[in-house]
Amino acid sequence: VQLQASGGGLVQAGGSLRLSCAASGSIFSINNMGWYRQPPGKQRELVARTTTGGITDYADSVKGRFTISRDNAKNTVYLQMSSLKPEDTDVYYCRAGLVVTDTGVMDYWGKGTQVTVSS
Repeated sequence: VQLQASGGGLVQAGGSLRLSCAASGSIFSINNMGWYRQPPGKQRELVARTTTGGITDYADSVKGRFTISRDNAKNTVYLQMSSLKPEDTDVYYCRAGLVVTDTGVMDYWGKGTQVTVSS
């Protein structure tokens, strides 16, 4: 299973970016997909997550500004980020949780995509 993330970049404060992450491989199902970031000196933290059933979970710091969505048929998750702030600058990592394949059930991480918000 591979996760391919895209959509990061440089944007001015107040601007918007859209991240995408597509999972590929011999996948039967994915329970949840989400985005995480790791501020310097801190542990990786949840930004937003969504389940197959459409349940979503957001970090308090992004509520009202970020929206996560998912295309289950394409095993793809999106993160629409609006009203971006300099403190949103980070590497954003895609995660697919409880992925069922022909070899078992595992969690997978994608390589990060850099988001930089200038003031």
